[in-house]
Amino acid sequence: MNKAGANESHQEDENVYRHTPMVQSLARLFHVEVETMARALELLNFAIIVVAIVIPLVKFVPKMLRKRSETLRHDLDEARKLSEDAKTRLSAVEAKLGKLDEEIAAIRAQVEEESKHDEERIKSTIGEESERIVAAAEQEISAAAAHARRGLKSFAAELAIGQAAKQLVLTPETDRALIAEFVSDAGRSGSSAGGKN
Repeated sequence: MNKAGANESHQEDENVYRHTPMVQSLARLFHVEVETMARALELLNFAIIVVAIVIPLVKFVPKMLRKRSETLRHDLDEARKLSEDAKTRLSAVEAKLGKLDEEIAAIRAQVEEESKHDEERIKSTIGEESERIVAAAEQEISAAAAHARRGLKSFAAELAIGQAAKQLVLTPETDRALIAEFVSDAGRSGSSAGGKN
């Protein structure tokens, strides 16, 4: 009885909303029962909902879904292109990395070759520099030897003059005899020069 009473109470509550004074006046206007008018208004409400909501949804949802599908397709194409581009770049990077060992070996060989050339150039520069130093030293030695020779000659001449001066004793008589001999030689030279003129 509780269940039956609950059902009846529920039915009455529902009818309160379905059998409003407006529904009752419409039922009298159209000469139908109140329950029939309530059902007719429920169907009319359903039809309004269908017309107001479902039809626009049916009309616009496919367009929206189509647009969304096109956007997704475009995004997938872009993603595919980007993925292919990334794969291309990756393969290019891998190829460069593969060639990197060869490039390092080539650079190492070039550096070794340049260091050999530098070493040879330095050796030749050192050789040229040492030749220049030896030549300059030889010139300095020659100049020093020439200077020493001149000094020795000067010293020898002074020594010879000193020895000669020691051996040569000039007395007043020897001095007069030398002057007389000089004057007579000068007189002969002057007369022979005058005779030629």
